Amino acid sequence: MLWFLLGAFFLVVGLALFQLGAYESTSVIAEDIGKYIVKKRSLTLFIIVSFMLGFLIIVAEPSVRVLSDQLSAVIQPTTLLVYTIAIGVGLFLTLGLLRIIFNISLRMLLIILYAAVFILAVVVNNLNPAFIPLAFDAGGFASGPLSVPFIMSLAYGISRARGDKASEQDSFGLVGITVIGPIFAILVLGLFFKDISPETMNSVTVSPTLFEYIVQYTKDMAIAIIPFVAFFVVFQIIDFKYQKRKIIKVLIAFVYTYVGLVLFLAGANGAFSVMGTLVGGYFANNALLLILLGAVFGLLVAAPEPSVVAVNRQVEEVTAGAISGKLMLGAISIGVAVALILSMIRIITQVNLLWFVIPGYTIALVLTFFTPKMFSAIGFDSGSAVTGAMTSAFLMPFAIGASLARNVDVLTNAYGLVVLASMAPVITIQVLGIVYARRQAIEEKFVGVDDIMDLREVTE
Repeated sequence: MLWFLLGAFFLVVGLALFQLGAYESTSVIAEDIGKYIVKKRSLTLFIIVSFMLGFLIIVAEPSVRVLSDQLSAVIQPTTLLVYTIAIGVGLFLTLGLLRIIFNISLRMLLIILYAAVFILAVVVNNLNPAFIPLAFDAGGFASGPLSVPFIMSLAYGISRARGDKASEQDSFGLVGITVIGPIFAILVLGLFFKDISPETMNSVTVSPTLFEYIVQYTKDMAIAIIPFVAFFVVFQIIDFKYQKRKIIKVLIAFVYTYVGLVLFLAGANGAFSVMGTLVGGYFANNALLLILLGAVFGLLVAAPEPSVVAVNRQVEEVTAGAISGKLMLGAISIGVAVALILSMIRIITQVNLLWFVIPGYTIALVLTFFTPKMFSAIGFDSGSAVTGAMTSAFLMPFAIGASLARNVDVLTNAYGLVVLASMAPVITIQVLGIVYARRQAIEEKFVGVDDIMDLREVTE
């Protein structure tokens, strides 16, 4: 319990430092890089830089490294998984940025991409079914604490550089498109990679201690931050030309980001992953309690997620406070709670993941025809953002512990939680958008009536 409390303290301090640092370092750089590549008006340069940014972000992303470590027993070498996800993100990040430049409909692009993913998933399900949960979860792991703020700020910079009235709203939706890339890439890998043995994961492993995690992440986060510092140095030389005071401010912010990530990830993994596995195993044989606990954890886990904090902050900024962070967090938390209920039902019943994912995303895509465009884009971004460090550190171990205790296959039943956790908020936020739009319409109607009455009183 003392280790858990110390880990929780590290998590809180780390999250605070990360928020202070990321906003003034990676987010600022990404926004200015976006403006630069639009300003140069070279499509070739735009595509090359976009792909390189997407690829290098994922190579640095700690959540992807967590996934590759978890699956080291079934996919070797571990770098194969990292580079496959990085290629998928690079390609789809480029596609999403081109959508902003050429003002392509987000709805139509999402429908086309998800239709292609579902067709490919059905094929892979017949050839290599163990890859289905892994592929769909890969998209969630790719949207971690480093990648989401960077990608959203990059989109914001590019959309502002475009310069028309709808440009800032078009900055939303890029994360939602980008995370389809890892799903597609891992499904393609599943067509060729046949020596996967899910049974090798069905055993309890010893987790590192809290201080072993601190040592590990001190090294890993240094590797993760270096590409961002390199971006800053290169673009400072060729374009930014920041004043000395701002350069110092950005470098200090990088230190805050680095220390914050080390403490946050060490606390999350060193304390919460062990607790999640124990709790999942303890309540596994009581189906009702397992489902109820899943719902409670789903409600609570979104609040400390760094990627969710970043998304909510940008939504408040772009909408000038019309959509509050608290409202967003409430909709996201309800969605994750529903996702955890579905995930526990999957562990209990061992239903194929596609029976949940295909209808769920079909509903999400149908809602885009009835929801204000900005809410659809925010929904797909928020769904992707929620599946970060806390999901991988607590919710996944919770599901793995329950699967081990119930003696069901971990890879095909515990995995799949991440995609459900990213899918459900897409639906709840779009429903929020419909309610918000109707409420605004009613308020405008009554405001109009009041104005008419005031005019009559003045006339009289």
